[in-house]
Amino acid sequence: MFRIPGRRSVSQVWRVAVVGAIASVPATVVLNWVPNSGATPGGGVMIIGAMIAGAFAIAQSIDPGAAGLRTGLLGGVVAVLTFVVTQAATVTWSVSMLVFFGIAVTFVLCVSPLFGWVSGRVGGRIAGAIASE
Repeated sequence: MFRIPGRRSVSQVWRVAVVGAIASVPATVVLNWVPNSGATPGGGVMIIGAMIAGAFAIAQSIDPGAAGLRTGLLGGVVAVLTFVVTQAATVTWSVSMLVFFGIAVTFVLCVSPLFGWVSGRVGGRIAGAIASE
C-alpha cells in the first residue's frame, strides 16, 4: 500500500464504522417506506449502522462495541447536521435558544455513542450466532 510519509492511516475500527454508517443509508430508506415509521438519517446510522458495523467487526476480529461506539458518534453528528441544515434557518435564535441548542447538541453527541455501542454489540452477537451455526 502506498503511504505518504508523515501521514497516519485510518484505523480498522474507524473503517468498519464508516462502512456501517454508509451501509445503513439504504436500510434507513427502506425502513422509511414502512407506514408510521419515523426513521431519521441520524437514528438509522446510530442504530442500524452500528449493528452492521458490529457484524463487520466480528468478521474482521475487531471489537464490535468499539465499532458500534464510533458509528453511534457518526450517527449523532449526522443527526445534529440534519437539524442544522433543515431547521436552523426557520428558528428564531435568541440567547436562551443558543444555550439550549448547545446543551442539546452536547447531550446528543454524548448519548449517541452509547446507543451505537449497544447496537454494535447486538450486531456482533447476531453475526457471531449466525456464523457459528
